Amino acid sequence: MPHLVPVHYGKFAKFLEYIGCEFVRQKGSHLIYKRSDLNRPIVFPASKQLSRIVIANNLKTLNISKEKYLEIMGKIR
Repeated sequence: MPHLVPVHYGKFAKFLEYIGCEFVRQKGSHLIYKRSDLNRPIVFPASKQLSRIVIANNLKTLNISKEKYLEIMGKIR
């Protein structure tokens, strides 16, 4: 079974836009995205590599499985 790997924040931002999230603002080095059906915003740092923990926590907020995330990331270039 494939596992989460660190990704560049730009690719994660493309993933969020692909699933319908929109960029709200940037506060310091953190990007903030929202979607109408979410209880809280998606927040992540603008760093070269997002850790697996940051990715996993945001997937939990989005209610997206790891498998679905990997499937979508395979489509994004």
